[in-house]
This record gives sequence, C-alpha cells and structure tokens, in this order.
Amino acid sequence: MLAHWRGMPAGIRVFVVYALALLAIVGLTLPLIVEQAVGAMPITPLGVVWMLLLAYLVFTLTLVLQRKQAAYLLSVGLATLTIPLIPLLALSMGIPGAIAALILAGALFASLRATSARRWFSEP
Repeated sequence: MLAHWRGMPAGIRVFVVYALALLAIVGLTLPLIVEQAVGAMPITPLGVVWMLLLAYLVFTLTLVLQRKQAAYLLSVGLATLTIPLIPLLALSMGIPGAIAALILAGALFASLRATSARRWFSEP
C-alpha cells in the first residue's frame, strides 16, 4: 500500500486527503442523523441525503484508489462539494473563510485537471 501511495501523483493525493476529511466529517455527524431517525421517523430527507453522500464518497474513493477511468468524473463531482462551501464559510467566518474555501476548491480542481492526475485513471 505504501508503494501505491508513493506512486500516486500529488493531485490525486490532494483529492484523497480531501475525500478522507469529508468522510471523517460525515462519520462525526452521523450520530445526529441516527438520533433524528430514532426520534422523529425512520426515514428523514436529511438522513437519505446523508446516506447517499456517504455511499457516493466511499464508492468514489474506492474507484480512485483502484485507478478506474470512471473515477475521474466521479472525483470531479465530489470536488464540486467545495462550491457550496464558499458561501457557507463566507457567512460563518467572513472573508478569511471564503478565501480558504476558494483556495481549497482551486487546489482540488487544479490538481484533478493536471495531466499526471488524468493519467492515473488508466484502468478500464
């Protein structure tokens, strides 16, 4: 696994770190979703969205690590979650939050568009 990580382009490493951080955030907020499902009703719209996000996240991360061609568009789709983060951080943290979110979005999209990152997705 360590040799696999060393051979990975820097752009893919940036995406994997982003996806793992997003996975940690989803995991930390999951007890709130479960509590809401137990207290209110078994199926809540927020719970359905959260489970879809979790499934999409795990599926995309798995395909990226397997170097599948389908993972490229899925990873770009997952990177678009940084776009709503910009106004959210702007409202909660002000200009520094918006700038941080812009830097994160720019780094993700630039790293995924790099030629070395595109070549990473070579498996059919």
